[in-house]
Amino acid sequence: MTTISTIESDPAPGQPLLAGAAALRTEPDRNCPLCPRLAGFREAARVREPEWFNSPVPSFGDSDGRLLIVGLAPGLQGANRTGRPFTGDFAGDLLYATLLEYGFAKGKYEARPDDGLRLVDCRIGNAVRCVPPQNKPLPAEIHTCRPFLSATIATMPRLRAIVALGRVAHESTLKALGIRAAAAPFTHGAVHQAGALNLYDSYHCSRYNTNTRVLTPEMFRSVFARVRADLGI
Repeated sequence: MTTISTIESDPAPGQPLLAGAAALRTEPDRNCPLCPRLAGFREAARVREPEWFNSPVPSFGDSDGRLLIVGLAPGLQGANRTGRPFTGDFAGDLLYATLLEYGFAKGKYEARPDDGLRLVDCRIGNAVRCVPPQNKPLPAEIHTCRPFLSATIATMPRLRAIVALGRVAHESTLKALGIRAAAAPFTHGAVHQAGALNLYDSYHCSRYNTNTRVLTPEMFRSVFARVRADLGI
């Protein structure tokens, strides 16, 4: 059952940032040094796999879109290899198939950044831009990278919906919006109202979650069906 919570904030979440959106940096440098552990892991990957992207992975899609999808961080052999969020691993197979089904993408997903796939009214980014060891960023790394998430939100003037994939993405998005965690607890299928925005929660579309049936394709599709309906598509 979908849970809906209403979040009160004055001014509306995101509005103070929008005024200075043009000056905000939405992406870190290629050699971003802000998180030493992640920088070291990235450098080791460059030595081991010099043909991979091995850099902070930028957001993908339409900055004028009404939907933003927030994941956790790049996968080592997925986005860290290809340079496009959720591209090259199982999570991307499910995510992009769902976006194509509900009209948020066009083309054909072939798990590579030059496959011609394009997003429609939609953008995808991560709470942490660099690949972390064992897919587990530290709290300090999530905090350090959050300004880029905040800037991404602030520079989407038509943004109306955010889908958070997993608890970490949910909590980092709340902090980027200046919302107390207690006001919007993470629950799959929940919709939290935040001023002009709706924040939709989903379990992450990882292979582990789908293999264990924590998340089924039907559960995942239902989140995007709700988003599509609420946006009037």
